[in-house]
Amino acid sequence: MDSSAHDYPAGLFFDVQETPCLSLYEPTHRSHPDNQQDPIRFRNLVKALEDSLRRTYPEEKIRALIEPFRNLAADRGFWNHTLDGLAVLAAPGLFLAYRLQRPVPELAVVADSFHTKPLLRILQSADRYQVLGLSRKEIKLFEGNRDALDEIELADEVPRTITEALGEELTEPHLTVSTYGSGPAGPAMHHGQGGRKDEVDLDAERFFRAVDRAVLEHHSRPSGLPLVLAALPEHHHLFRRVSHNPFLLEEGIDVHPDTVSADELRERAWRAVEPYYLERLDALVEAFGAAKAKGFGADDPAQVAEAAVAGRVTTLLIDAGCEIPGRIDSTTGQVALDDLDHPEVDDLLDDLAEWVMRTGGQVVVVPSERMPTETGVAAIYRY
Repeated sequence: MDSSAHDYPAGLFFDVQETPCLSLYEPTHRSHPDNQQDPIRFRNLVKALEDSLRRTYPEEKIRALIEPFRNLAADRGFWNHTLDGLAVLAAPGLFLAYRLQRPVPELAVVADSFHTKPLLRILQSADRYQVLGLSRKEIKLFEGNRDALDEIELADEVPRTITEALGEELTEPHLTVSTYGSGPAGPAMHHGQGGRKDEVDLDAERFFRAVDRAVLEHHSRPSGLPLVLAALPEHHHLFRRVSHNPFLLEEGIDVHPDTVSADELRERAWRAVEPYYLERLDALVEAFGAAKAKGFGADDPAQVAEAAVAGRVTTLLIDAGCEIPGRIDSTTGQVALDDLDHPEVDDLLDDLAEWVMRTGGQVVVVPSERMPTETGVAAIYRY
């Protein structure tokens, strides 16, 4: 195990062979001097995990679980490259740290499953999007939300430059020979014309097609996120003409990302995404209302829990600002409320989300002000 961080979780659920499951969340800071307090707060949260573990587990097991946390606390390089939040999930034989693009509430939980709601808030939130920065010669990919936007690493299969995409098929600049000076023929002068315009345009089109296919397959389709194109106006037309990416939004940004500040790029991207975001939330709220009116929806956590365990929930909306300490019986789906400090108790809404995702349902974490209920949940049933 190491203390390197994963910027974007590949999945929220892991085949944990042993319990306990330790979940730690902390708001962090991107720059000095604000980030100086982050390791101190982290150590305090680790101490809370230790205290909770001591209620149930022997010292030997506690030491093995806590050691990776201590290693991370001592990693200066890690704390000098944090973003807005930190999530750490650990269990016997497993230790994963995630840098997050938005702050999360401080939380240290020991339970029989991971506490994933703060990660769901980021990964399942309707405000996430990607930005494709495009020129004739290279691309960049960004991922963010209304509050933050950061460049992400491209999948190995995605060409970063036109040379990577076309290789030997890239049109070579053409040379012409002219004669100048005195003498019968004069000295030969070689001039590169940079290729004929139609060939250059053809190369750009082939590059854009390769980028479109690779981004769709390795980023858009796996994430399901809307894609905003950031490019010069003349490149918008060509890329959209060849693109088959259904996640590409009609609204784009008519500058290359290198020519604007990171904050301006985020603001312009959010202006393009916000109408899509609001439309999606409105559609989900309307669908819940219609389903509940027909008896195919509910907002009572106890009823939703029974339906989730039975595999009946197709869509679950959960309130980002709500927390209900408790547990779900995995056989009956019955709910028992309890104390979140207990080492086998998690957030009920977190467990509901896990059940729904495991049975193929959709989970969306919704801002409190846009939730259609006051109970923390809104579920649409399959039957």
